Amino acid sequence: MNKPIQRYLAVALAALALTLYAAAAGATSRIKDLADVEGVRENQLIGYGLVVGLNGTGDTLNNIPFTKQSLTAMLERLGVNIRGAQLRTGNVAAVMVTGNLPAFATQGTRVDVSVSALGDAKSLQGGMLLVTPLLGADGNVYAVAQGTVAVAGFSAEGEAAKIVRGVPTVGRISNGALVEREIDFAINRMSNLRLALRNPDLTTAKRIAGAINDFLGAAAAEPIDRATIMLAVPPKYHGNLVALLTEIEPLQIEPDLPAKVVIDDRSGVIVMGRDVRVATVAVAQGNLTVTITETPQVSQPSPFSRGGRTRVVPRTRIGVQEEGVKLGVVDEGVSLRELVDGLNALGVGPRDLISILQAIKASGAIQAEIEVM
Repeated sequence: MNKPIQRYLAVALAALALTLYAAAAGATSRIKDLADVEGVRENQLIGYGLVVGLNGTGDTLNNIPFTKQSLTAMLERLGVNIRGAQLRTGNVAAVMVTGNLPAFATQGTRVDVSVSALGDAKSLQGGMLLVTPLLGADGNVYAVAQGTVAVAGFSAEGEAAKIVRGVPTVGRISNGALVEREIDFAINRMSNLRLALRNPDLTTAKRIAGAINDFLGAAAAEPIDRATIMLAVPPKYHGNLVALLTEIEPLQIEPDLPAKVVIDDRSGVIVMGRDVRVATVAVAQGNLTVTITETPQVSQPSPFSRGGRTRVVPRTRIGVQEEGVKLGVVDEGVSLRELVDGLNALGVGPRDLISILQAIKASGAIQAEIEVM
């Protein structure tokens, strides 16, 4: 065998090996991507504040009373008394500030926050958020936000035209909040951990528990329901749960998903799982097209006639055409790819496909759950 042929075969075998490896890798997922550890989570924060420095695009104080009250209260705290004064500034906007406190966030850590207008402000472009406490669900202040608001959208208008791109009344401040209070959660002191599956499934939970037990060499993990796995910390990992989690998170698991068809009737989007199967069924699909054409004509009276008037006489033509009437047979136990290919061969569009899938489900011939969003 000459060298070019050997080189070609080597490249082909390498490509085949990469393809098989990618296919195998694509069928499995890490435990890290399938489950969350109880207690390791984010916490939502919210606050109310003021954005200043707007170029006349802020709230109308006469129309938005809470903006005026907030501005008055803020200035009074700074020693400026404006009670009873007439305020006409358009450079201030009342906003809601939201963010997420990451797990194990320590004092001094910075997090991103989003800023959204509350009143009739036209844009937050170029504004500065003043010091805003961010509260948790328990009412305590966990972070304080302040900074320049970055807005992706914009608006511009003239005397007779206006253009808006994106949403100029919503912005973001990168690293705009400073964590002031920590959430006390000492994971290393726990003797048992619970893993919560993001997509609950009994088979997947059992496979994860089996993989953990095989790795540890002991029956430490046990699925207690379709969404939770209880993990007893082995003695050698007491006080060092971080090492335990970093070792079991990369374990590869092949998740098992139920046969499911998700339909969004508003947008016509259809998502079907790989395990969707159908029994033998015949499908007919036809499109009914109704065409209405209006061609009005002008009717004039005869020359020198008395009392005659020129009138517009309507002329309507209606045509009905039924196209694409086809009957196809879907064999029993076909795969998702074969089902899609068969329906595409009938010339079925997304809207008609939704109706066909629902009709097949009603007949009991499809072995899958259909969820309509």
